[in-house]
Amino acid sequence: MIKENILDALNKQINREFYSAYLYLSMSAYAESIGLKGFAQWLKVQSQEELDHAMKIYDYVIERGGKVKLYSIEEPKSEWSSIIEVFEDGYKHEVSITQSINDIMDLAMSEKDYATVNMLQWFVTEQVEEEASFSEILDKLKLIGDDKRGLFMLDKELGQRTYSP
Repeated sequence: MIKENILDALNKQINREFYSAYLYLSMSAYAESIGLKGFAQWLKVQSQEELDHAMKIYDYVIERGGKVKLYSIEEPKSEWSSIIEVFEDGYKHEVSITQSINDIMDLAMSEKDYATVNMLQWFVTEQVEEEASFSEILDKLKLIGDDKRGLFMLDKELGQRTYSP
């Protein structure tokens, strides 16, 4: 049986992951609205991955005999001044998710809940990739600057991303 404090932390993380999916879907809609269909595709796939993350924790909680509690999902931001701001916000969000995962990892270690530590290790590794993905795109956007051709090329590149569970 999973301890209440860990259960509570995991249920809150499920909510954060669902919020992440909402946020990236909102970012996708914004990118679509300014004609960047490739960016929109990349962000839509990101949203789908966040749903997978939420469900990974959801399934784990149930497997451990815990009760999943679903909280209201906060309305995400829907307007940005530029695609650069979208990816700055995405990067900051991923940093906050990394901190949240680390906090739960600390709690699980202090409670000697090694099963949860083991499950969370996947998320620790995943967060390194998540931050790197946003950072890499942000770096490219900064290099491109106001060059519309560069933006067009990056949009085309990002549009090739496909969802794979």
